[in-house]
Amino acid sequence: MIKAVFPGSFDPPTLGHLDIIERASGLFDELVVLVAANGAKAGLFSPEERVGLLRDILGARPKVSVRSCDTLVADFARDEGCAVLVRGVRNPSDYSYEYELSLLYRHLNSALEFILIPADPRYLALSSTAIKELASYGADVSALVHPLVETALKRKLRPASRSH
Repeated sequence: MIKAVFPGSFDPPTLGHLDIIERASGLFDELVVLVAANGAKAGLFSPEERVGLLRDILGARPKVSVRSCDTLVADFARDEGCAVLVRGVRNPSDYSYEYELSLLYRHLNSALEFILIPADPRYLALSSTAIKELASYGADVSALVHPLVETALKRKLRPASRSH
């Protein structure tokens, strides 16, 4: 049995994330979607809210679970018996960053394999940061996120007032 982990901040989860989850879940016996702490990013949603959104969106899928951690992902993977770490890449810049990160993960957990899944072309320009920015101005993000995320964004954000 091969267990994989797909870590991210998922703040908020996008259709790009959901596409990677769907594709990765078909490759492994078990996939843990991991809401991981990222001290470099200020979160709009709390980790508990992100876990709740992902669980509500993904429903009861037998091969997929959603968890959170505030430890190193490499340590989480080792402690939970995950043999593979999955990451999505949208562009050469993502690839370069993820490649360097894979070397660091390999140093921290030599048993952990690193799999990069290229983004679906529909989601190449999609990022959680862009979603938050658009939503903060009241833009329609319905084609970029699940309806539950769209509703949560509307509750969290008020359109920024614009000066002319």
